[in-house]
Amino acid sequence: MSGKADPRPAGEGTTSRTRLDRGRGALGPALELVHTGRAPTRAVLTTELGVTRATAGAVAAELEALGLIRVDARPGAAAGSQGRPSHRLSIAEDGPVALAAQVHADGFRAALVGLGGRIVATAPGSEVIDADPAKVLGSVVAAGAELLRETGRRCVGAGLSVPSAVTEPEGLAFGPLRLAWPTGAPVREIFAEQVRAAGLGGSAFAANDVNLVALAEHRHGAGRGARDLLCVATGHRGVGGALVLDGRLHTGSSGLALEVGHLAVNPGGRPCYCGSRGCLDVEADPLAFLTAAGREPGPEMSLLKQADTLIHEHHDDPAVRAAVDTLVDRLGQGLAGLVNILNPDRIILGGLHGTLLDAAPDRLRAVVADRSLWGRSGGVPILACALDHNSLVGAAELAWQPVLDDPLGALA
Repeated sequence: MSGKADPRPAGEGTTSRTRLDRGRGALGPALELVHTGRAPTRAVLTTELGVTRATAGAVAAELEALGLIRVDARPGAAAGSQGRPSHRLSIAEDGPVALAAQVHADGFRAALVGLGGRIVATAPGSEVIDADPAKVLGSVVAAGAELLRETGRRCVGAGLSVPSAVTEPEGLAFGPLRLAWPTGAPVREIFAEQVRAAGLGGSAFAANDVNLVALAEHRHGAGRGARDLLCVATGHRGVGGALVLDGRLHTGSSGLALEVGHLAVNPGGRPCYCGSRGCLDVEADPLAFLTAAGREPGPEMSLLKQADTLIHEHHDDPAVRAAVDTLVDRLGQGLAGLVNILNPDRIILGGLHGTLLDAAPDRLRAVVADRSLWGRSGGVPILACALDHNSLVGAAELAWQPVLDDPLGALA
């Protein structure tokens, strides 16, 4: 112990502790502000939290001590700015991570995701999906555990993305038909068991993939700043939807809300597994596009990649252009109906739908505006999703949520 006298005035240590005690309830909100990029400096954090500069400083210091964020030692100001320079806040580059797992009709993948939605590492994807969910989830957790061993990172929890409605609170996969898993498979329980067996820390969660796309994009991507965000996406097969209301993911009374794939947009169209005909699920997914373009799907790559490649590399082909117009019209009709019901302030499109928006932005926006009451009054912004691997990022958000709610309690 050094023999030097403490240079702080008498009582200053007590004052600092008092400030931190006052700010402990602000740790979670502060971390979320940094996590979502809404508090890049300590000055902004002070304003957003509505606390004193001293309390904001104590809160930032505590989050830094937990290994979650970094506070620049020397404050700086952007060129041309006025006022007192402020310390910049950033995510700790070597901080803890969440294990994110994604299962879809064409394979599965594991990744480690840090705060800020940053993907730290990914495992090679698998293209084989067993009919036994325990085997698949065991494999994806094993891949994630290997990533954790390689990186030496602390794991705060695990999140799973599946192409199925997931019931609440049971965590059952309500309709994983394209995975050949049994309806009602207890995916959350199975996933949690595999996470525990691998010796990983934190809790395990599971949710529908498009819900997680919406969550990730709302916090880190094209949906940032939206209050009521509608997300519609098609990945490998089928069409899904999700809704963020007033900043919160809306899943309905039992987790089954926004099954937009079963909106009928082509009466007398293709039969859908729900028993109806002409649903978005079978009229606006990659298989529907390939069929409309007169292409036979091949085994060499996923349906999504085949459809995207066809649009990007053969956009001058009349059959491809006609298929784009057909799917854009069907998608636009479905979006217009959703706009009339939900009145969102922004729509984001994922997977093939984002590619269709890029290929025919004016046509899609015109169809939505023409068929929706709210669209005619000014239009709803329609954007493509901005994040790579947004389902994985969304799965990680599930695992990060307990830390965002209570950093001290979650990391104790």
